[in-house]
Amino acid sequence: MKNKFFQQLERLDIHLSEKQEKQFYQYYELLVKWNKVMNLTAIVDYKEVQEKHFIDSLSLVKMINIKSVHTLIDVGTGAGFPGLPLKIVFPHLEVILLDSLQKRILFLNEVIHDLGLFQIEAKHGRAEDYAKDVKYRENFDLCVSRAVADLSVLSEYCIPFVKIGGKFISYKSDLIDEEVKHSENAIHILGGNIQKIEKFQLPESEIKRSFISISKERTTNKRYPRKAGIPLKKPLD
Repeated sequence: MKNKFFQQLERLDIHLSEKQEKQFYQYYELLVKWNKVMNLTAIVDYKEVQEKHFIDSLSLVKMINIKSVHTLIDVGTGAGFPGLPLKIVFPHLEVILLDSLQKRILFLNEVIHDLGLFQIEAKHGRAEDYAKDVKYRENFDLCVSRAVADLSVLSEYCIPFVKIGGKFISYKSDLIDEEVKHSENAIHILGGNIQKIEKFQLPESEIKRSFISISKERTTNKRYPRKAGIPLKKPLD
């Protein structure tokens, strides 16, 4: 009988090769090893990591045909979620993992190296700075973020990275109605439009989640994102 992780993957229509199975376990081992010396996650039980990090990251397939995505940036990636699980399952993706903490970048680089992943880079820095760089600004088919921040703040960090016709998809808890309502104007200012909201339970789980899919319809004004720290202190209304 297949364990819960594989049952959950099947519900998402994801089937791993032996190599991918090994990569996920290597990822877990490195996560636990590094977590002993730095705070990467409060979740260290293997089955919990599989569900609350791996499956949660991969549940993005409910929202978008990832095979149609070429370039992806994960803003505030932390320990690599959701960007690394997506890269493992969909190796065609060209991925940037962006985080403001150098220690996390060292961890991510070891994971990338040990798993033998290509066309994926971990970058140290703030979204406010990277989104001003012509190499990254409006250059991605898809921006994702599981970072804990208000949607209007996340949108200012993330929408500038997305090319016109692309998407920003935010991972959220199930209680998002007020947050979405209060962020609509900010999203419009940034050139986006809320396209779809999906509330669901992780497969074979009681955990409730939401996705907010924002389409990029217009070029983001060069004023945005504002200087580091300002989006968090003074969110767009």
